[in-house]
This record gives sequence, C-alpha cells and structure tokens, in this order.
Amino acid sequence: MSDKDVKDENIVPAVKEQAEDNTNEETVEETAQEETFAKAGKRSKKQVEAAKAEEERQARKEERKAEEAKGEVKAGPKPVTRSRLERRGKKYQDAHKKIEKGKIYPLAEAVKLAIETSPVKFDATLEMHFRLGVDPRQADQNIRATVSLPAGTGKTVRVAVFAPLDIAKKAKEAGADIAEDDEFLQKLDKEQIDFDVLIATPQYMAKLGKYARLLGPKGLMPNPKAGTVTNEVEKAVTEAKSGKIEYRVDKQAIVHVGLGKVSFGADKLMQNVNAFIDSLKSQRPNSLKGQYVKSVYVSTTMGPSIQVENIYN
Repeated sequence: MSDKDVKDENIVPAVKEQAEDNTNEETVEETAQEETFAKAGKRSKKQVEAAKAEEERQARKEERKAEEAKGEVKAGPKPVTRSRLERRGKKYQDAHKKIEKGKIYPLAEAVKLAIETSPVKFDATLEMHFRLGVDPRQADQNIRATVSLPAGTGKTVRVAVFAPLDIAKKAKEAGADIAEDDEFLQKLDKEQIDFDVLIATPQYMAKLGKYARLLGPKGLMPNPKAGTVTNEVEKAVTEAKSGKIEYRVDKQAIVHVGLGKVSFGADKLMQNVNAFIDSLKSQRPNSLKGQYVKSVYVSTTMGPSIQVENIYN
C-alpha cells in the first residue's frame, strides 16, 4: 500500500467526523433558537411571529404611502361612513322621525310616544333605563330589590319550588309549575332547567350549593333579597305569578327593567312605571351624597330611545 492510499484513508474518516460535528453544531443552534421562545406571553413563538407579520404589514403600508405621494399609485376613494341611524331599518328610521331631537319629554308623554314608535310586529316590551350616581362596587350602593307590578308583566312565568313535600304540595296548589323534593335535584344533575323563577326554603338552600355554577349565571339562584328564599312559599309563588320582578344595578351603574307590554296601553303601563319608580326611590343608599338618578330613558323592544325628565330630582 502506498503512502498516498494511507493518507486518503486517514482523510475520509476525518472529513466524516468534521461533517458530523458541523451537523451537531447546527442542531444545537436550532435547539437553542427554539429554546429562546417562552411558553406564553410576548416572547412566545406565536406572539413573535405575529409581531413580525405586523412589522411586514406596516412596512408595506409605508411603501404604498410613499408610492402614492410620488404619484406612482392612485389612491382609491375614501370609504363612506354611515351614521348609526342610516344603518338602521326603514321602520326604525320612520319611527325615529317622530321623536324631536334634543327634547326631554315628560314621563306620561314619553310612554305614549314609545308605544307609537314601536317598529316591530310582535307585542314589544316597554323598557326603562335609569343611570344612577351610585358606585356598584360599594356593598351598600349595590342596588338590588324586587317590586310587584300592578298590571303584571305580560309574560307567562314558570315557577319552581324546592322544598319539603308538605310545603311543595301547598306551593303546587298556589300555582307553582314545579314543586318537588329530591326529584328536583335529579333534574338539575341532568341540567334540565324548565323554569323562570326558583323558590326555596332556607333549610334547603344547602342542597342547592353545588348547583350555584349552573343556576347563578342564569340569575336563577334563590336569594333572600329577591324574596326567593323564604318560608312563606305560597305567598312567594303568588307574587311571582302575578307580576313580581327583580331589578339590580349593573357594573355601569345603570338599571334596565321591562315594565309590561305595549298592548297594555298607556294607563296600565303608567301604573307599572309609577310603582317601579317608587320602589327605586326607596332604595336610595344613605351613604350617597351626590345625585341619585342622573338620567332616564324609555324605549320599546328594538325601538328608538326617548329621554325623560328626571322624575326623581
């Protein structure tokens, strides 16, 4: 064997080893690059890629602006932005024309006008919206109460009672749609909710604890403030059936409430409105120093809004 052949044999393994070393180095570099991404947050792979895409988009935008400035690209027409009223339907626009812009209406006149401007074919609900000066984050200013409407709500209310068998039988006689004992819990296990109001006795509230996540978000969890946790179950059922409603202030310090159907007529609706206003006045927190009711609006379902004189102040 010649010296040349020996050298070639020594060179080949060396080249292979060097190639393997280079491959290993590239793999390590790639791994290191992958490991630089965080699992979540701004340094995650998804966010980094999104940031790069946004930079590229902004770069293209700047290029196009530069080309338009030079006159190389003709800019298209500016988009036409329509007002909210113009984006509404024809019936809504016709109803809105009957409301004088900027005018603050007396309560009785506003209710009549709301009935006239209802744009829908079905029996709409008269709604009132009160913007209050309370802070809902304060426990004593978190308004929550009930009121019985003299003319009713116009809705069929399905009432369920969860109580001992002897009380459940009396509740059934008073008009409850569902009045059961442990059978009621079996329905809740299957997430069967076929009621609008749930009334329970205080001793049975512990059994409903594990269903709070099911009932709470739907506003069906019994509450003493709403009068749905009581030993006087028959009275609670009668009130719920006859038109008792619950209202509460939301995070924006606004109370939204439905006070009957348009088909009731102005007189019956005014009875409900006055009953609700009296109830709302009685809920003024003692710790509130400023204005209680800031503004009042009335409307119907899918109808235009009408500003009302501040009846409280």
